[in-house]
Amino acid sequence: MEFFADLWSFLRVRKKFWLLPLLLVLLLFGGLIVMSSGSAIAPFIYSVF
Repeated sequence: MEFFADLWSFLRVRKKFWLLPLLLVLLLFGGLIVMSSGSAIAPFIYSVF
């Protein structure tokens, strides 16, 4: 959790709030790929990319 606190302080101090949606989307896609590996959803994810 210290990483996320450091990341938030970096975004707040440097006024880089536009990075937050990008990071959230990357985390969402990463979680989707990890959760769907080896499942029936995998072929649909590969067609997205």
